[in-house]
Amino acid sequence: MTKQPQIKRVRRPIDGILLLDKPQGMTSNYALQRVKHLFNAEKAGHTGSLDPLATGLLPICLGEATKYSQHLLDADKVYRTRMRLGQKTTTADAEGEVIEEKSVPTLNAEQIEQVLARFRGTIQQVPSMYSALKKDGKPLYELARKGIEVAREPRTVQIYRLELLNVEPLYWELEVACSKGTYIRNLVEDIGDMLGCGAHVAELRRLASGCFQLDEHLTLESLQQIADEQGLAGLDELLLAPWAAIADKPRVTLSDNASYYILHGNPVRVNNLPINEDVLIFDAQNRFLGVGYMNDDGLLAPRRLLKTSY
Repeated sequence: MTKQPQIKRVRRPIDGILLLDKPQGMTSNYALQRVKHLFNAEKAGHTGSLDPLATGLLPICLGEATKYSQHLLDADKVYRTRMRLGQKTTTADAEGEVIEEKSVPTLNAEQIEQVLARFRGTIQQVPSMYSALKKDGKPLYELARKGIEVAREPRTVQIYRLELLNVEPLYWELEVACSKGTYIRNLVEDIGDMLGCGAHVAELRRLASGCFQLDEHLTLESLQQIADEQGLAGLDELLLAPWAAIADKPRVTLSDNASYYILHGNPVRVNNLPINEDVLIFDAQNRFLGVGYMNDDGLLAPRRLLKTSY
């Protein structure tokens, strides 16, 4: 029997941001690949990993939106976590093995507040060996799984809000608003250490990233249903603009003539440009061209333009 040649799937250039609600038990990269496949997209990337245990907001940038993903990587985040008191695990979450168990102290509301107050504001965290940080090009979690531990420098992070939502005998539910680079598993473990009983993350859900809020309707299951019923046109309607993550930046609108020059890499004169701040560039038809800045000559120069604008 003659083997039929495999037909290579032709992927399409599609630009935008999808606010996926990542399910539990799935890596961020696997979720990304599922979305990329559903949209038949040429290019895609996510903006900050969630552990397989974690659920919630995973902004996925398609096509030219990946050029502006760093803004989301640097953005503040909001999480809701359920911490299990009285147990420490190898990974500081429910996926690890329990390595220590202690009795949980009985605390009143005032005592709990005194503990949480110690973790608000500017704090230091030593990243977990099970984080995605890299040492000599290898993620720390890969080294940890081989039993290798390396020194990690403390990192300064900001805890803007740390709110107690619910208390059970062995569990606290917390909501945390924090800066980029904050590890919730470290925060939970440090709270447990201060209590003297240990703790680990039992559940974790990301509610917000920068200007984006979690939309619980945008699950992989709902995307698959839309793809089956409406095809790519239905999926495309779910996408935010490629510049949605930086929509808070100032805007400038150029004439057709100025747009031509900026798209060919030439600075143009624009009145009232902000100093030391990137701006969003639109043409006379209100099409997004990319991001620019004021150069040393006081002209608008291109920084990152959309390829699809050329």
